[in-house]
Amino acid sequence: MALKIGISLRIVSAINYLEKRDALSHDWTNFLEKIGIIPIFIPNTFSNIKLFLDELNLDGLILSGGDNIGEFPERDNTENSLIEYGINNKIPILGICRGMQLINKFYGGSIIETTNKKHIKINHEINLLDSIKENFSNENLISVNSYHHNIVTNDSLGNNLKSFAVCNFDDTVEGIIHTSNKIIGLMWHPERSKDDFNKKLIIQIFVENTFWNKK
Repeated sequence: MALKIGISLRIVSAINYLEKRDALSHDWTNFLEKIGIIPIFIPNTFSNIKLFLDELNLDGLILSGGDNIGEFPERDNTENSLIEYGINNKIPILGICRGMQLINKFYGGSIIETTNKKHIKINHEINLLDSIKENFSNENLISVNSYHHNIVTNDSLGNNLKSFAVCNFDDTVEGIIHTSNKIIGLMWHPERSKDDFNKKLIIQIFVENTFWNKK
C-alpha cells in the first residue's frame, strides 16, 4: 500500500483575480509517485488544522519550498502547526529549503538573510557526515541544486538540531536533523533532481524508515 505524505503548499497572489491561491510545483507529484508515495495537499486556510490532519492518517509530512518566512503569516502558522502535529504523532517531517529554515526557527535558530547569489540557480557540492555518506555514495562530495539566498550556519542552528551536510565552498548548512525527533531539513530540492541519491534519501526517510538509524 502506498504511503500518504502530507505536503504544505506555497501561496501565490493571483493579482488579476484579487485573490491568493495555494500552489505546488508539478515536480513534487511526479517525484513522489515514482517512489510509491501519495502526496496529500494541505491548505493554508484551516482554522483548526489538527482536525483536518486527524482524518488523514498520514505517514509523514513535507514542508515544501517557496515564499520567504513572514511573507504569508497564514502559511507560517500552518507549517508550525504541522511541525507540532508531527512531533506529537511521531511521524517523520521533511523540510525543503524554506521548510528547513522554518524548522530551524521553530527550534529557536535564526536565518541569515543575504543578498549574494552564490546559492541561486546553481549546482554545487556538499559534504555529508560519514554516517550518512556511507549509505549513498563512495564519493567524498555529492552535487545538489540550489535555489536560495538566505542561509543557515552552524552558529545559527536551533536547539537540538545538528548539521549533517554542509556546502563545500562556504561551509553553510545544507542539511539538518533533530537529535531525537524524526525531523530533517534540506536546503536543496530533491523533487527537481533526477539522480538516485535523492530518491534513495526520500525512500529511507519515509518508505524504509531507516534514515533515522544513522543520526
